Amino acid sequence: MTNETLMRAARFHDYGPPSVLVVESVQRPDPEAGEVLVRVHFAGVNPIDWKLRAGYLKQFMPVPLPAIPGLDVSGTVEAVGEGVSGFAVGDRVFGRGASTYAEFAVAPITTIAHMPDGVSFEQAAPLHVGGVTAWLGVVDSGHVEAGQRLLVQGGAGGVGSIAVQLGHWKGADVIATASTANVDFVRSLGAGEVIDYTSVNVEDAVHDVDVVFDTVGGEVTAHSWSVLKPGGILVTCVGVPDAETAAARGVRAEATRRPTETRSILEELGKLVASGDLKPEIQQVFSLDDAALAQAASETGHGRGRILLKVAE
Repeated sequence: MTNETLMRAARFHDYGPPSVLVVESVQRPDPEAGEVLVRVHFAGVNPIDWKLRAGYLKQFMPVPLPAIPGLDVSGTVEAVGEGVSGFAVGDRVFGRGASTYAEFAVAPITTIAHMPDGVSFEQAAPLHVGGVTAWLGVVDSGHVEAGQRLLVQGGAGGVGSIAVQLGHWKGADVIATASTANVDFVRSLGAGEVIDYTSVNVEDAVHDVDVVFDTVGGEVTAHSWSVLKPGGILVTCVGVPDAETAAARGVRAEATRRPTETRSILEELGKLVASGDLKPEIQQVFSLDDAALAQAASETGHGRGRILLKVAE
């Protein structure tokens, strides 16, 4: 292998703690038909990355080892695969790739979009996992409309912070939950009311909600049913809501399902960032060499917005 065919990447050879992530020289991938090769500027760090690395999902989502984590990506097109149209070398793109903790990553043209003028690589990097998930919950599944009451459970997180902004953009009356430290931040995103879940039970403080978007899961889902008005809907991106509970309460429930093609959603999100209606919140930016530290930070489950790896200028 020559220097032209090698790249630096963070990968793990065995399941384990963040320390199993090591940065090594590996073979640069080649784009197949319908794919482009992206020179990675930023990669998003998401919970799915460290859950796979830790082996939590190996029973039903095993990965071939050694494995390079990463889905979110922003960068420039380095090469195009067979049959690719609409994308050319040098184009600024963002969306979902494969094994993006690396200097280069491949991405299907169905899950990337062109970056609008005025949008930075840093702003665009978290828009696939966080942005698309929020869009699916608020727009596609929740069908949030102006004048409705929307409750976002977990309003400070990477998905929740975008969901709050999308609800505000739609003209909804947005309510969100957050920890004490993040109450003012979530209010600044467009939430008219923020419930500090460390001191207030949301079911005691909120009623007659049209749509609940749950980004937390577990007990939070269980405490979300009673805040809905009859005929309302609970949408979750974490787990599958219980249909029997929904029927017994006279409400609806749905889990977000990610479509195979997401370019159209990414294009809408890019327009919102360009117009200033959506401002992705970046919690921390780490270097590729500090990928293990980035995943350790993500594993805490606290903070606000997204964590990124800066790979190239």
